[in-house]
Parts: sequence; structure tokens; C-alpha cells
Amino acid sequence: MKICVAGAGAIGGMLAVKLANAGHEVTVIVRGANLAAVRAQGMKLIMEDGSELVARLKATDVIGEAGVQDVLILGMKAHQVAPIAPQLQSLMGAETMVVTTQNGIPWWYFCKHGGAYEGRRVESVDPGGVIAANIDYEKVIGCIVYPAAEIVAPGVIRHIEGLRFSLGELDGADTQRIKRLAQSFIAAGFKTPVTSDIRSELWVKLWGNCTFNPISALTHATLEDICQFPLTRELATNMMTEAQNIGEKLGVKFRISLEKRIAGAQAVGQHKTSMLQDVEAGKEIELEALVGSVIELGKITATPTPHLSAVYACAALLAKTLSQQRGRLKIIPL
Repeated sequence: MKICVAGAGAIGGMLAVKLANAGHEVTVIVRGANLAAVRAQGMKLIMEDGSELVARLKATDVIGEAGVQDVLILGMKAHQVAPIAPQLQSLMGAETMVVTTQNGIPWWYFCKHGGAYEGRRVESVDPGGVIAANIDYEKVIGCIVYPAAEIVAPGVIRHIEGLRFSLGELDGADTQRIKRLAQSFIAAGFKTPVTSDIRSELWVKLWGNCTFNPISALTHATLEDICQFPLTRELATNMMTEAQNIGEKLGVKFRISLEKRIAGAQAVGQHKTSMLQDVEAGKEIELEALVGSVIELGKITATPTPHLSAVYACAALLAKTLSQQRGRLKIIPL
């Protein structure tokens, strides 16, 4: 298949390399030093076991040059989708599948959701409806990303752990197209179950992201530290309880307990969340997709979110300050 990865960072780059090595015609949309490196030497993926894969990919920073694709994988962060959404139309034909890999509540959440909120826009992740106006939700396939990876040099990705990418149609249907897509991922070496309830799986991951990410960004603590310190463990519990109340009002089934979810985060150990890494690097944080959207859904469902809202307010001010100062914040040992 012709596959384009728009935003081939750590996760997108890993997908691009492995799908290309499985025989697909892969194009990546990348910029700057990454673009130069991929054009000169291909994209390299260093796997968890130390083995290396290199793929010679078509690479461009002009979206319109890629042409119509069978599959478009949106590999960028949630807040980076809207600015390029109008340009993505050039990549989509009648049968194109658009795979969304963003963390948090997605812009399509209420598309094919059913019930009282069907078709409602989530303003915090799609301000003004720009994404919805340019990406037909009928083309969308949801994807929950579990692997961890990082860019270690221009054009070089290091896989840290995990190979699971869950896929799901927005209405839970078991379609031929999603079977074909899942088989393509599996043939490339990924674990790719097809779920009939993509939103419930989304919430289990979001359950931790809306909690541990902003707490870590504010405290500069790792997952293990947050879970072991009694006060932040209690705060996390309260935030997760609020999120669970919202999800359940929307029909979500939480198939693990809150305590087990916290224990899973603690077991990850001395890991810095993506939001903390972005604060340290001076990058824009995914606050709206991970926290603001949950609070918005709380308002929609008339669910109180005092703990989520308090942490969101502090993290939002931190993000504003760092943006205005064009700075970053990192603890340096004395």
C-alpha cells in the first residue's frame, strides 16, 4: 500500500521504517535536520534488542508533493494537527484510511458515538472545527499507541519498549478495511488487535495521561515518585476518579480498577512523562488534548472536576510562562 506518515517523529518514524521494510511504499512528512538526514541516508530504527533497520523513504516537507495515499498516519501531537489539516486533503482519495495516533481525547470523539452527544465538537482539541472540516470522519480509524520511542539523532529513532498499536473503527464495526490495515501492521512486526470499543481503550490510557503528565510537568517527578509520595498519589487518585466519572457517563467501561492503573504506572519506574520531557525541552505541551478536553467533557456531562481543573490551571500558567519566555525548565543536580 501507499502509506504516508505525516509527522514522522519517534512513533511515526518507527511505524514508517517497519512498514517500509514490510514492503509498503512509504512517504514521510518531516522537516529540518530530520528531512536532510532521511534524504541523505534513510531513516534508521534501533530496536530494543539493539538490532537496526534502515529504510529508504520518500521524504518531503511539502505535503502536497506526496500525492494520494491508501493510508495516512497522523503521527504528530494533537495540537499540531489543526495547523496542517487543510493541506492534508491533497493526500486523501475516496478510499484513504486516516489513522489517528494522538494521545488524549481526539477531535472525532463524538463522531459515530451515538446518543445525545452524537456529532458534537470537542472545542479544546478542534477549535473552530478546522480538523473536522478537512478530514472526513468516515475515513478515520482510531489507534491507541502503546510503544515508547525517542529520536536520538536526525533520522535516527530508538525503540524503548512495546509494539502494540490497537486499532478500531469509530462505530466498532469489524470492516474489511480495518482487517487489511491490522494485517499490514502485524506483518511489519507490530501487535495489532482490532477493538470493537476504541473509546474504552482510549480512556484507560488517558486515565493516566490526564493525571500523571500534568503532575509530573509541575513537580518534575517521575511516575514512580508520584505514585510513592502519599500526597501526589492521593491527588492522582482524585483526578482519576473525576475522569472515570466522566467516562462512565459517556458509556465507557473501565475494565481495570483505579488502583491497578496506578500500580501499573508505578511499575514503569523512574520514567519521565512526555509532558515533563516537553517542559524540559521547551516544547509546547499537550495540555488541551490530555487535560483540557477531559474538563470540557466534564462540563458537557455536568460532572465536577475540581482536582483536574486546579492542576490544569497551574499547568496552563506554566505553559504560558515558558512560551512567553521562550524557555525551558529543568532540574539540574548541584
